[in-house]
Amino acid sequence: MTGWQTLFYKEILRFWKVGFQTVAAPVITAILYMMIFGHVLEGRVQVYETVSYTAFLLPGLVMMSVLQNAFANSSSSLIQSKIMGNLVFLLLTPLSHRAWFVAYVGSSVVRGLAVGVGVMLVTWWFAQPPFVAPLWILAFALLGAALLGALGLIAGLWAEKFDQMAAFQNFIIMPMTFLSGVFYSIHSLPDFWQRVSHLNPFFYMIDGFRYGFFGVSDVSPWLSLALVGGALVVVSAVALHLLRIGYKIRH
Repeated sequence: MTGWQTLFYKEILRFWKVGFQTVAAPVITAILYMMIFGHVLEGRVQVYETVSYTAFLLPGLVMMSVLQNAFANSSSSLIQSKIMGNLVFLLLTPLSHRAWFVAYVGSSVVRGLAVGVGVMLVTWWFAQPPFVAPLWILAFALLGAALLGALGLIAGLWAEKFDQMAAFQNFIIMPMTFLSGVFYSIHSLPDFWQRVSHLNPFFYMIDGFRYGFFGVSDVSPWLSLALVGGALVVVSAVALHLLRIGYKIRH
C-alpha cells in the first residue's frame, strides 16, 4: 500500500473499531429525533404539498448526521493524536501534506456516509420519501462530508486540548447545523431570519440534499451546488496550507 492508502486504512480502522460509539450512537440519536419531532409535528406542519412532515424531516436528519460525523472524525483523530503524543510517528514518515489531507478527509467521508446510510435504513419505516434525483443526493452527501472533513482537519490542527475542540463543535458546528433547515423550511421564518439563513453554508448543503428526494427546494440546487463546491475549495486550500506549514504540529 502507498503512504496515503495506509494512513487512510488506519483512520478507517480507528473509527470502525469503536463502531458502536462512532456509527451506532449517531443512528440512535437520529431515531430519537425522528420519533419526537415526527410524532409531535406530523399533521401540524406541512412544508411541501403531498409530502408529510416526517418524510420532509428524514433527509434533513440524514444529512445532519453525515455532516456532524464527518467533522467529528478528522477533528477527533487529530486532537487525540496530538494530546496522546503519537502524532510524532506520522511526522517521521515521508508522507506529504496532500497524503495527510486525502487520508483524513477520505476517512471522514466514509464515516459520514456510513452513518448517513445507517440513519436512512433505520428511519425508513417512519416514512419513505421518493428518490427523485439520486445523483443530487450523492453529490451533496459527498461534497458535504468532504467539506466538514476538511473543516474538522482545520479544527483539529488549531485545537490544543479537548475543551477547545468541544467549544468549536458546540458553538459553531452544532448551531449552524440545527439552524440550517433540518427541522423546518426557511420560508416559515420571518424575512430577517430568512436572510440570515442564507448566510449559513449548512443550509445549502441540506437544502440541496433534500432536493434530490423531492425535486423541490427553497433555493436553486445549482446555486447550492456552486456555493458548497466553492466552500469546499476554500476550506480545502486552508487545510492543505496548514498541513504544509505544520501548523501546531511541528515545533
